[in-house]
Amino acid sequence: MSLKIRLARGGAKKRPHYRIVVADSRRPRDGRFIERLGTYNPLLEKNSEERVVLKSDRIRYWLDQGALPTDRVAQFLGKAEIIPMPKQRDNPEKAKPKAKAQERLAAAAEAADAAAAKAAEPAAEEAPAGETPTEA
Repeated sequence: MSLKIRLARGGAKKRPHYRIVVADSRRPRDGRFIERLGTYNPLLEKNSEERVVLKSDRIRYWLDQGALPTDRVAQFLGKAEIIPMPKQRDNPEKAKPKAKAQERLAAAAEAADAAAAKAAEPAAEEAPAGETPTEA
């Protein structure tokens, strides 16, 4: 039986509240679980102590039994120093700007370069080196 430490959603519509549970990986997200290991309330402020509540001794037990945490739970466990902090995942290819957006970015960069060059030219022509204006 492969075990996962994962989030099980609860709460009302648009008011999520999650339980951190250990469950068989083949079970549904909100289905039957083996043990409740903590809670996560994303509606609380990030610095709130009650945002993530963990039973660290039971989590260590299940990790020793071979349970694998999901990505989000692994971040919680890393911040609580139960496991080493996982590496940040790279953004997927889908998150990169598409062709039209890249063209707009390139056009904006060219316009900015042209404006900077145009602004630098008149300043050089107004004050030639070595000459001072004289009054008549």
